[in-house]
Amino acid sequence: MKFKFSENLARYGLVIILVLLCIALSLASEKFFTVQNLLIVARQISINGILAVGVTYVLLTGGVDLSLGSIVALSGVVAALSARQEGVIIPIFTGIFAGVLCGFINGFIVAKGRVAPFIVTLGMMTIARGFALVISGGKPVSGLNQRFISIGSGDLFGIPNPVLILLAIALLSALILRYTRTGRHIYAVGDSELAARACGINIVRIKLFAYTICGAFAGLAGVVLAARITTGQPNAGIAYELDAIAAAVIGGTSLSGGVGGVGGTILGALLMGFINNGLDLLNISSYYQQIIKGIIIVGAVWMDCATNKWRVFQMQK
Repeated sequence: MKFKFSENLARYGLVIILVLLCIALSLASEKFFTVQNLLIVARQISINGILAVGVTYVLLTGGVDLSLGSIVALSGVVAALSARQEGVIIPIFTGIFAGVLCGFINGFIVAKGRVAPFIVTLGMMTIARGFALVISGGKPVSGLNQRFISIGSGDLFGIPNPVLILLAIALLSALILRYTRTGRHIYAVGDSELAARACGINIVRIKLFAYTICGAFAGLAGVVLAARITTGQPNAGIAYELDAIAAAVIGGTSLSGGVGGVGGTILGALLMGFINNGLDLLNISSYYQQIIKGIIIVGAVWMDCATNKWRVFQMQK
């Protein structure tokens, strides 16, 4: 009975916390549980959600990607430069391609060169930010066409376009991780790289795929962000990688790899979005919001470590 309670708490604890948080915020502010505010929250978390889904692939392999925020800035600038002309396909393609290229380079050096992901992606964080500043001249890229801007500001049947994009990639990623051989191999590599190699899994290919798709989603997030704020900002995306990793870890994705999924990541992004929105509605100073966000990140890592210890203990019983 005790084991079942602990198992259910680990499985549904985040949902319970999310429901309790919504109830508390609804009581604290009458503006929280309104359609308008919930749509605002959904639009706000879309960027972090896209990044969090992408980094979930990398975390599941036991890696990490600290370059996400810089890739968002670079992709947004590249897409914005293309969006000065009429059309929407080329800006989307160029923005995503910039992210794919950065992700591929990260994955190649991590997998083939066997360099620590922390070091590789930290270097890419600086490189991508530098390229964003160079090609933009250190200034925001403006004058974007309206069709491109509608990607971030438009809606379909009342649902914001960024939210629809997030739902689409979340569904696609859930299907990939759950029902494809590549998805199963990602979990296997994160669970035990030595065992995965002994089973004949191509470790290099799996890691390359994980980092490349993470870069692609970061590129997509950059495109959506540029369309939403109507400019390509070379200084955009600062610390976005921390929010994305925190959302994934809060959602149950282990920093050690092999455990987690897209559903939990979306719940983690929702939790962080509701907290940010609630603090704004309660007029909490942005300075204190930074402190609270830091505590959430540390708490998420602490929770991950505790969950891993509990899991190992149950396996040894």
